Amino acid sequence: MINPELAGIIIILIGLYGLMTKENLIKIVLSINVVSIGLVLFFIGTGYVEGGDVPIMPREKVVDPLPATLMLTTLVVDVAITSLALALILKMRREEE
Repeated sequence: MINPELAGIIIILIGLYGLMTKENLIKIVLSINVVSIGLVLFFIGTGYVEGGDVPIMPREKVVDPLPATLMLTTLVVDVAITSLALALILKMRREEE
């Protein structure tokens, strides 16, 4: 099974490749989203504990809930930023015509 941190790094590298090679603004915004999803997967993977349990009662192995909480907030902010960027791109294209 692939490590979630490794999968996150691979996805980040794919997004960075898209950022470096694409010239279309919509593709650049989507590449930024791919990088963001890779970061979310990486940080979620850092909080995962094999065989861990929910941190409600004190136990030996618990999963850290903080990375998941922070990444949920990150995903909401990413959606807002993406929608704003795409709206600005559409406005720029309409003004060019």
